[in-house]
Amino acid sequence: MKYLKVKWLHDFNDEPVWLYSELDENRSETRKVEEFSNGEYGYAYEDGSKSTTQLSETYLPSEDEIRSDPQFKLMVISREEFKEVWIKAVSG
Repeated sequence: MKYLKVKWLHDFNDEPVWLYSELDENRSETRKVEEFSNGEYGYAYEDGSKSTTQLSETYLPSEDEIRSDPQFKLMVISREEFKEVWIKAVSG
């Protein structure tokens, strides 16, 4: 598994500002958390979702491709960091 944290730079009040993804070996999302500027969370996984958050239906691009888009700031994070934000999202 690989874990990504992406800051989305935009001016849309109803869109998330942080995107957290758990990716399998094929770069498909298995779990996802979206954090909004007001502190609310959405999440999605194979068996369900909260808010408007959905797993991507396509493979995520490579880290280099994501970094090449100036509206995204990408970081590879640890499983533990993803787990912490997942727990916040699902228990909130």
